Amino acid sequence: MELLVEGAKRLGLTLTRTQIETLDKLYRLLVEWNAQFNLTAITEYDQVQIRHFLDSLSCVLALRGQTGQDNKPLSCIDVGSGAGFPGLVLKIYCPKIDMTLLEATGKKVEFIEFAIQRLGLKRIRAIKGRAEELGQSPEHRERYDVAVARAVAELPVLVEYLLPLCRPGGLVVAQKGASAQEEIQAAEHAIALLGGRLRKVLSVELLGLAEARNLVLIDKVARTPDKYPRRPGMPVKRPLKPD
Repeated sequence: MELLVEGAKRLGLTLTRTQIETLDKLYRLLVEWNAQFNLTAITEYDQVQIRHFLDSLSCVLALRGQTGQDNKPLSCIDVGSGAGFPGLVLKIYCPKIDMTLLEATGKKVEFIEFAIQRLGLKRIRAIKGRAEELGQSPEHRERYDVAVARAVAELPVLVEYLLPLCRPGGLVVAQKGASAQEEIQAAEHAIALLGGRLRKVLSVELLGLAEARNLVLIDKVARTPDKYPRRPGMPVKRPLKPD
């Protein structure tokens, strides 16, 4: 885990021995399951450290200063978590967070649940489902302090997944690559319509990764209109645009 430890230091983060050991266990579980279920195309030890673990840890930079409601622990939902990134890594680094991982693929949810059990993580759950459905569920709609996602959809679509899940006063964190500014321009209408306001874009340099990485931070400043998110598939089929 040398790459991960050094890369975290460059982000201003320090991993404890326990966290390093837990992430190493997570890597081994990932490779074991991936041999059967094709959870991820990235399985090389160094690449997992950089592209899964370090990339996930970069989200910690966006969480600084965020607080839960009424002195409760920060609640976070990772939408489209895949094999558990960034949600599992964030939970390992920030154990006090209440973490929910949302994923539509059953085998990936099974892996996340298995990893949670094997790693002994508490106050974390995996849900099989779609963001459009959870966003209309009273149990989840506008319930989270932070909604985060990476590699799920372009921003005009992604904000319709994330903003309805985020409470007013909360934060959306979208992990993006070099196209961040272009996607932000395309998503301006959707962000405003859904109750969001762009806070800033954090550029992140990851050790061993040449590609640009950005964290797009969007504050939830107003309630999302009741009709959003639309039914499953509609945000992708008809992204929100000005009339």
